[in-house]
Amino acid sequence: MEQKEFGLNDIVEMKKQHPCGTNRWKVIRMGMDIRIKCEGCGHSVMIPRKEFTRKMKKILVKHEE
Repeated sequence: MEQKEFGLNDIVEMKKQHPCGTNRWKVIRMGMDIRIKCEGCGHSVMIPRKEFTRKMKKILVKHEE
């Protein structure tokens, strides 16, 4: 399985969409846990890094420094 490269402030698409109907999430914190924020309703969720990499489908917008 290939390693998914993601960074802070990237917009990612998850395998399952949020109940609000949006499937765009912004990475707002990185560490052992990843905090992502829904782009539709603003709800944020913190999940373990291993679970995040398994549930992430693709990177939609890569943040440029």
